[in-house]
Amino acid sequence: MADLFEQPSPKPPEPGRPLADRLRPMRLEDVVGQEHLTGPDGALTRMIRSGSLGSMVFWGPPGTGKTTVARLLAGQTGLAFEQISAIFSGVADLKKVFEAARLRRANGRQTLLFVDEIHRFNRAQQDSFLPVMEDGTVILVGATTENPSFELNAALLSRARVLVFHALDEESIAKLLSRAEETEGRALPLDTEARTVLLRLADGDGRAALTLAEEIWRAAGEGEIFDADGLMRIVQRRAPVYDKSQDGHYNLISALHKSVRGSDPDAALYYLARMFDAGENPLYIGRRLVRMAVEDIGLADPQALVIANAAKDAYDYLGSPEGELALAQACIYLASAPKSNAGYTAFSAATRAAKEHGSLMPPRHILNAPTKLMKGEGYGSGYRYDHDEPDAFSGQDYFPEKLGRQKFYDPVDRGFEREIRKRLDYWARLREERRRGEK
Repeated sequence: MADLFEQPSPKPPEPGRPLADRLRPMRLEDVVGQEHLTGPDGALTRMIRSGSLGSMVFWGPPGTGKTTVARLLAGQTGLAFEQISAIFSGVADLKKVFEAARLRRANGRQTLLFVDEIHRFNRAQQDSFLPVMEDGTVILVGATTENPSFELNAALLSRARVLVFHALDEESIAKLLSRAEETEGRALPLDTEARTVLLRLADGDGRAALTLAEEIWRAAGEGEIFDADGLMRIVQRRAPVYDKSQDGHYNLISALHKSVRGSDPDAALYYLARMFDAGENPLYIGRRLVRMAVEDIGLADPQALVIANAAKDAYDYLGSPEGELALAQACIYLASAPKSNAGYTAFSAATRAAKEHGSLMPPRHILNAPTKLMKGEGYGSGYRYDHDEPDAFSGQDYFPEKLGRQKFYDPVDRGFEREIRKRLDYWARLREERRRGEK
């Protein structure tokens, strides 16, 4: 635990520490890639100018400067800085931290409590922060890589401002590498193409970029310059930022689904490849393709469901990598198919009507009458067998009498549903003719 009267200003790290640690900015304005927060008009800059900080949640991918910014905020506002990790801390640790913060406050100094991976705390642990936030004992700064809306308690979120940290763009990564070269006093042994590849390999993570730079310097011989292929041999391959149970998973499947819905097979294939590359379960992807077939294509192309199901079964039969091609082909077919959610919206409307109107009795003429009593009550009386009628269509009403005729399904004028619409319009005309003829 930190000394109660420690100086909060960050100190230059000791030599021999990792490059990423040695290059931590000493001023807020030196933080790269988060100018919307740390620039002259940034949210954090304005807070510092006002002389007052409130509790915050920093939401962003790894290596974007969340911890560094929290330290700098404490230093520039004269607050005591306390850091804990939700991975290694329990209730007992929290009690000690809160007690130390109360003691500091009694001595006239507030504490900025930085909680890394705050989403790892359970609901009860998150609730324990509320009293010390409300009475001003601590200014809480939580850091999370996951969507706070899903992972943090509503009560905690209502007392904290969410600030979004962006993945670093290639320009920001390039700035970090230039600083690293200045610090090390030597250039990275990479040609122009390899340097561009390195920027991409970082995948928006500043810490990862600096770690890769260290690996390159360690591997380089005297006067050796690596090309792109040489770089890849050194660093092997950095795993994509993706967690199958968290935001990365949901972001990519959302992008895949919307690309298919938007009839863009190229974008759909890109996100499909991203998910394969990250190790997503292909059968999960297959299930989602089946969902797209019924939700977004529907009867505009009834074959879409057949193909999506077949692709899922093909993967189950073939495995990887051959089965992945089946899913890719299904993805192309779905993205290229005519789209209709008419079936989806029709079923939703019918479900609403069924819930709103309760247990209405079907009309008696379409009910079976297996007993004399039921026949005497009029069950089945007047039913007309459609196959015995002209055009195999009786035109009778099948809705409950109290509900009256409803229209849920409105096919679009695209794909196979164009033909369905023609049939429905034809039957509607016949129904009206038969109704007039019965009068």
